[in-house]
Amino acid sequence: MEFALFCTRVNALVLLLALCSPYKFIQSPMDFGPLNFLQTTNTASLDFGRILFNSPSAVLRPQSPRDISLLLSFLSASSYSKVTVAARGAGHSIYGQAQALDGIVIEMDSIPSNVVIREKGEDEAGFSYADVSGGALWIELLEESLKFGLAPRSWTDYLYLSIGGTLSNGGISGQTFKYGPQISNVLQLEVVTGKGEVVTCSPNKSSDLFYAVLGGLGQFGIITSARILLQEAPHKVRWVRAFYEDFSTFISDQELLVSMPNLVDYVEGFIVLNEQSLHSASIAFPAHLDFIHKFQSKGSSSKVYYCVEFAVHDYQTKGTDVEQVVEEISRLLSYLPSHIYSVEVSYFDFLNRVRMEEMSLRGRGLWDVPHPWLNMFVPKSGIKEFRDLLMENISSDDFEGPLLIYPLIRDKWDMNMSVVLPEAVREQVVYVVGVLRSASPASCSTHCLNNLLHRHRHVAETASRPHIGGKQYLAHHPSTAHWQDHFGPRWDQFKARKSRFDPLSILAPGHGIFPRLYAPSH
Repeated sequence: MEFALFCTRVNALVLLLALCSPYKFIQSPMDFGPLNFLQTTNTASLDFGRILFNSPSAVLRPQSPRDISLLLSFLSASSYSKVTVAARGAGHSIYGQAQALDGIVIEMDSIPSNVVIREKGEDEAGFSYADVSGGALWIELLEESLKFGLAPRSWTDYLYLSIGGTLSNGGISGQTFKYGPQISNVLQLEVVTGKGEVVTCSPNKSSDLFYAVLGGLGQFGIITSARILLQEAPHKVRWVRAFYEDFSTFISDQELLVSMPNLVDYVEGFIVLNEQSLHSASIAFPAHLDFIHKFQSKGSSSKVYYCVEFAVHDYQTKGTDVEQVVEEISRLLSYLPSHIYSVEVSYFDFLNRVRMEEMSLRGRGLWDVPHPWLNMFVPKSGIKEFRDLLMENISSDDFEGPLLIYPLIRDKWDMNMSVVLPEAVREQVVYVVGVLRSASPASCSTHCLNNLLHRHRHVAETASRPHIGGKQYLAHHPSTAHWQDHFGPRWDQFKARKSRFDPLSILAPGHGIFPRLYAPSH
């Protein structure tokens, strides 16, 4: 048995953690020396957004869910502690959601990334699935499942994110219209609640916790493992891009594509603001980088264009003529004449496409920079007005990064889960808009960055009003009152679940939803 001494700066209080564990799992100055402790906490105060930098007092690197359970059990039973705890996966949050000021950050990647594939027929289950650690990355699950000719159905655009991280938010990409978000493709979870209880939950067992945690922003428990639904993986993908100059035609064709899930496997789209925005999305289409120049020769270089992306999977064993399917689909679309392009890529390369862009940006020093992103869900009825609002608040001259826009289908989301979609329930089509800009310090000063953040707040607040009816995804709100407005009629349920599974509000303080409470004195 070992004892780890943990020092915290909260109200100058020295907290003694006498946690019984076979592992030395609290990193503190006594364990590793002041220098290592400083480096570790600095890393835990950094995320992909590079906007907020809240330093914890300690970092827990657990070897098993039991270590997390011991910590949370101790804190929930303590009548004098107000320490908070945040789980950190791959560190890709934008506004400090995985940070814990003067608290404890749990580095989930220290738990072994076990991936166990169960093929259909191995047991009584009628489907294939993978059991995987919450801290494992989606790229790890993809690589392992492909060995069996299998893969998860729903993805995010970027695969170097943790399983638990995306399941705590939603997990969306171009497959969402067909299979729903990642949270709709989970069969079972193991969760450590804010009270330190280790619970295995599913739609049929401890279902309230299961539905609360999926899309629950880490407020109710820490996902330590997940059972992910798998299906047969295609061998190749025919990936198509078609360009438009009219926004109404662009969204009409996107909605047509998502109405054909029997033919189409992936639908996304983006706004072409400038040549850089096209280059940032064109690594797989090197032969067609002259697109902007073709149109500049015809008219104004400041004109905005739109690109629809869709993909058709090639399973080869099913005897489907993919080229014929693409032709059939293309004939139904109203893109600009002679401006449709396609490539054939492996399934792995298609799913891992953003990694190629990451390597390019790293090479130019544009990856580890601030990312003042804004992600919104916008109902179909408000998407044109939202587009106008957005274009009034961004400049095509200095915009760096992709600007995504594509439709989802409401029925593919389980509203028992914690994710909030726009309240226009009669509309099946909901658009996701991702303003994924980068702000290089070389060209955007602190004043410039603050100005971008101010503009995004204005867009988000305006778009959340009834005339547009949008909701933030991966949201960041300044107060509990703002969060209450965000959840709307579902706030009471969200609050009740918090009281049940994390009554002292120990977990996920970076969101700023609930203030930390003291345990009752005994």
